[in-house]
Amino acid sequence: LEALRTILENFDGCGLKTTATSLVFGEGNSQAQIMFVGEAPGADEDRMGRPFVGVSGQLLDRMMEAIGLDRKSAYITNILPWRPPGNRNPSPAEIAICLPFIERQIELIEPDILVMVGGVSAKTLLGRSEGIMRMRGNWFEYASPGLPSPVQGRAIFHPAYLLRSPAHKREAWIDLLEIKARLKSLS
Repeated sequence: LEALRTILENFDGCGLKTTATSLVFGEGNSQAQIMFVGEAPGADEDRMGRPFVGVSGQLLDRMMEAIGLDRKSAYITNILPWRPPGNRNPSPAEIAICLPFIERQIELIEPDILVMVGGVSAKTLLGRSEGIMRMRGNWFEYASPGLPSPVQGRAIFHPAYLLRSPAHKREAWIDLLEIKARLKSLS
């Protein structure tokens, strides 16, 4: 992971690096059974150089705590390691440039469960076109040449979406309970 971080620190192939304040790599347990992958850093994350530390991150922390997880037992990162200006959606080109890095990060962590936080993460990692409304509530397989076997994946609503649309928290809770049950069955 440290070698991958160094590669990203020295990588100049993505224009987002020039507008971002910090590289936001990932944090948590490098041998975690579960890995959360969001879309891209926001302003707080860019300022602090850590994933999911703003208001959305605080909600993600509470969501993880509700199923017995924390930042020491899980690993958290994003598809993009740099913040898009103004928190705009990442472009397809930016995602394509950064995709090999997140794929390698997943291979290095080698989780049993991959939680894709939000539609951009799910679409990118699963190579699907459906929106988050259709993908959430289902299990998928994430495969990569560097993984010994496919990883079970679950798409969940992004905490920022839940803050804007609290009516969907019930569905998010159902997803979390399913993730907890799957984790328990793997132990």
